[in-house]
Amino acid sequence: MAVSLASSTFVSTPSVKPSSLSSSRTQFLGLRHFAVAAKPPLGIPLTKRLQIRCQETALVPAEQRWMFEDDEINGPDIWNKTWYPKAADHINTEKTWYIVDATDKILGRLASTIAIHIRGKNLATYTPSVDMGAYVIVVNAEKVAVSGKKKTQKVYMRHSGRPGGMKKETYDQLQQRIPERIIEHAVRGMLPKNRLGRALFTHLKVYKGPEHPHEAQQPIELPIRDKRIQMQR
Repeated sequence: MAVSLASSTFVSTPSVKPSSLSSSRTQFLGLRHFAVAAKPPLGIPLTKRLQIRCQETALVPAEQRWMFEDDEINGPDIWNKTWYPKAADHINTEKTWYIVDATDKILGRLASTIAIHIRGKNLATYTPSVDMGAYVIVVNAEKVAVSGKKKTQKVYMRHSGRPGGMKKETYDQLQQRIPERIIEHAVRGMLPKNRLGRALFTHLKVYKGPEHPHEAQQPIELPIRDKRIQMQR
């Protein structure tokens, strides 16, 4: 069968519904352009005609289909094999709770370990766009350690939003005033800067002293693999 572009006459092949077997039938095999040597009508220059090649015995394997069948429209996605967590896979009431004592632990290494478990990067089901992590409790926040001269040289800045509202204080000053904010500031910087990161930040519980109000959650010790996290006195 051929389609003449000059006369704008199109001939379509009848559609064949794919069978429900392992492979579906189709009549379409491909297209081929060829020049026509015959005299064109009404003085129209030579044009190319389109030939549609069809064959009744062409088979398409079921895994190579490009369209759903009628009975598969509302069914599962048979092409997308990538696993993605569902709502039942990250329920907050079923998440694990960890606890860690910040006594003599390096601030940066402790914060990175906490951020890994809050995001869930230690799990095989880690998904960047889903909250798959756990809750982390930090006690003795005032005893966290830093290396070098960071106690006097590290500066924390905040702004009230009004002209001249910039306030600065050193690590030592903030540790004496609000020691919990030091760990919170370090962990917040290692979380995503979006609504997911703001939700993950609520999974961090930092307390001054050894006491915390989360005994009902039965927290377990935070696994720490970095041996350099402990300050050597």
